[in-house]
Amino acid sequence: MSADTAASTRAPEPPRRPGARRRVLGRLGASLGRAWLALAVYATVRAAGVVCVAVGAWRIGKHPRNQLGHYWDGLWYVGIAQHGYGTDRPSVTHPGLTFSDLAFFPLYPGLIRAVTGVVPLSPVTAGLLIAWTTAGLAAWGIHAVGERLYGRRVALMLVVLWGLLPHAVIESMGYTESLLTALAAWSLHALLTRRWVWAGALALCAGATRPNGLAVAAAVCVCAAAEIWRHRGHTSWRVWAGAALAPLGWLGYAGWVGVRRGTWRGYLDVQDNWGTYLDFGVSGFHTARALIMGNGPLPHYIALIVISASLISLGCLALRPPPLPLVVYTLALVFVAFASSNYFASKPRFLLPAFPLLIPAALAMAKARPGAAVLAGGALAGLSCLYGAYLLTNAPSPV
Repeated sequence: MSADTAASTRAPEPPRRPGARRRVLGRLGASLGRAWLALAVYATVRAAGVVCVAVGAWRIGKHPRNQLGHYWDGLWYVGIAQHGYGTDRPSVTHPGLTFSDLAFFPLYPGLIRAVTGVVPLSPVTAGLLIAWTTAGLAAWGIHAVGERLYGRRVALMLVVLWGLLPHAVIESMGYTESLLTALAAWSLHALLTRRWVWAGALALCAGATRPNGLAVAAAVCVCAAAEIWRHRGHTSWRVWAGAALAPLGWLGYAGWVGVRRGTWRGYLDVQDNWGTYLDFGVSGFHTARALIMGNGPLPHYIALIVISASLISLGCLALRPPPLPLVVYTLALVFVAFASSNYFASKPRFLLPAFPLLIPAALAMAKARPGAAVLAGGALAGLSCLYGAYLLTNAPSPV
């Protein structure tokens, strides 16, 4: 038999499987391709919100960039990025309280510092660039979660609703809500697709972003515990690794603050000095009762409406609960927002990362006639843009 004949009768070699990196990039590319419409609509509505803020800022003689990136908490983040931790300020509005920059977690200012070390941008501009980029990543992650659970139409509505919330202007500011939501959404997606190490790593970063980032770690750890219980003796090491990684960001920063303050209560003392502690909703209840019985500023009434809508949505969600990761994550965020004392007007901001609360409304809009859905979306867009401009130009208190 000739060499050519032998070669022709040899079994063909199996095709080479693409590498892991190529497969991951392929999946991400396909996901992005399916999400492009949602991301385009989201970018449009948020750009409209930024334009409204810019017009309002120019009318009062302020620079739009400063209103978005160097205002309220943005001042603290930029200060940490420039000078590190160590600033304490006595409160002007709350006598007896001392505000410390140790209340702000390190990932976002660390990213600002990293970007300004590589690209010739000011810290304020770098902070806005990070916020806007992570807002897009958050919208993509929300779409990925929604599409996996309910299909593309509901995923589209979920992203649009998140971009049209009354406080959605926060998603365009130099704040940490967009970064946390991006990390949370993709961590939850990793849990849904059983990528435990990725879920834990993203939860670690979420815990280093905001105090309520611990909600992501709670979702990972509870789901890992359920997995371990379900498959006793046959659990992959990845499940254990994900659960071990998840709380390290939050615990690491809280531990560092404790060492710096010289007491295990270091981080709790910092929060106490900001007037934030666990009162299980007592102060919020008194504020809500006072608003119903008397008068109050507009942001407090909008906050009361958002809180009421969130509770109604939570009840609707209980009738058709999503998978366990979303349930644990949402309940943890709601608990932190409602059980913490003071800062009533900020509670809707604390709920911004709780995008699963929007699932009942997204399901309803997906079933509605296109004309009705467009009309509802237009009304929400007008409210979101105008109220966002009001918050950054005329609101009497920080959000």
